[in-house]
Amino acid sequence: MNILIILTSHDQLGDTGNKTGFWLEEFASPYYHLLDAGASLTLASPLGGQPPIDPKSYEPDFLTNDTHRFDDDQVAQSTLANTTKLSNIKIDEFDAVFYPGGHGPLWDLHNDQISIALIEGFLAAGKPVATVCHAPAVLLKAKDQNGDPLVRGRRVTGFSNSEEAAVELTDVVPYLLEDELVAMGGIYQKIEDWNSLAVVDGLIITGQNPGSSAAVAEALLKVIKQRAS
Repeated sequence: MNILIILTSHDQLGDTGNKTGFWLEEFASPYYHLLDAGASLTLASPLGGQPPIDPKSYEPDFLTNDTHRFDDDQVAQSTLANTTKLSNIKIDEFDAVFYPGGHGPLWDLHNDQISIALIEGFLAAGKPVATVCHAPAVLLKAKDQNGDPLVRGRRVTGFSNSEEAAVELTDVVPYLLEDELVAMGGIYQKIEDWNSLAVVDGLIITGQNPGSSAAVAEALLKVIKQRAS
């Protein structure tokens, strides 16, 4: 079971002068869930090398057993520091792809033509695509095999407008993910802010917020096993 994890390379939080990137929990939790399930993991990013970690995700309230495990895991840290460039990825080498969130993907992966082509290719090959929190932004410009928006008519979730307001970034982000998923025809689902929600619609798996990361990873494993049986 070979799973690709694609991370953002974008580190600027709009025009605020503050840093962003991927959210540590949204990487660490799925990383260990997938690894402990026997998956072989490959990490990639648009620019390759070390992807930026949102510094706020190191604040004490956001640390978990998995983030602490990562801090003590030299192998994982080395792997993260040396991500493969997206342009070198071949779909036929993997069984699935997972995108951690954080605000970074709203800027780069949302528009990355290589990432979009990979998503379309994975789905065309019958391989699942999983995203969590802000990472469903990577689906917005992808098309299905009929050329229609990928999320049209599909049940999806992602970081909600109310959660964006709670972190006071509504006027900083380039767009509100909930609004964009709806605008592209997605059937947006959510539960109370900060609770765990993973939504599975065929081969597309989405999670609402950081706390949904483990549920998305578990859902991804289930879909992979169903395909293999």
